[in-house]
Amino acid sequence: MADEGVLDGRTEYLGSFLTDSRRAGIERVLAQRTRYLTIVLEDIYQPHNASAVLRSCECFGIQDVHIVEDRNAFTVSRDVVLGAAQWLDLIRYRSQEGKSVRACCGELRSAGYRLVAALPGEESDVGELDGVSVGSPLAVFFGNEGEGLTAAVREEVAEHIRIPMFGFTKSFNISVSAALILRELTRRMRSSPVPWQLSDEEKQSLRLKWYRRMVKGSDLLEQRYLKERAR
Repeated sequence: MADEGVLDGRTEYLGSFLTDSRRAGIERVLAQRTRYLTIVLEDIYQPHNASAVLRSCECFGIQDVHIVEDRNAFTVSRDVVLGAAQWLDLIRYRSQEGKSVRACCGELRSAGYRLVAALPGEESDVGELDGVSVGSPLAVFFGNEGEGLTAAVREEVAEHIRIPMFGFTKSFNISVSAALILRELTRRMRSSPVPWQLSDEEKQSLRLKWYRRMVKGSDLLEQRYLKERAR
């Protein structure tokens, strides 16, 4: 269902406080936004890495990031994220609130996502990134900096991938891994015939959300608009 603010004209009203170029910029971003591909971050504890992953997601047009906080709190560094998080939807799962990583897997699977685990390059039974199909929506799981993905995720996720490596080092930093995988998967996704774009309703909802962030005092302006509309 569309946001009430879309239905009652608030989007157009707030948009009138933005320049034509800023509105055009929003439309360009919306045209490239996707929920066809999403990522899951399990217990990432280094703010630098967390922030770098969010920044990469925003740059590659990923809208949703699923964050599991079973053992470690997910925090970001403003100096690294550079405001990227404000344009994303962060969906959090905390075991103390009854939402474990298994609940995350279940919700994504129910939403039609194919679950894929990104594992270290030295694991010989893991498939290459080149072999991953983009024929259906994908949710790619990344583990934390120390232990990687938990046994719970490995039990839930049947498909595993790795990035080819040719040096002595056994794994990439998580933020580098996420950027490399997103670059490849989004490239293939956008060059394929799959319906990766947002629906018109999803675009409308994000447009209003982003207008609210861009327009100073948007909450007060909305109140004024609704009062004038009710007369």
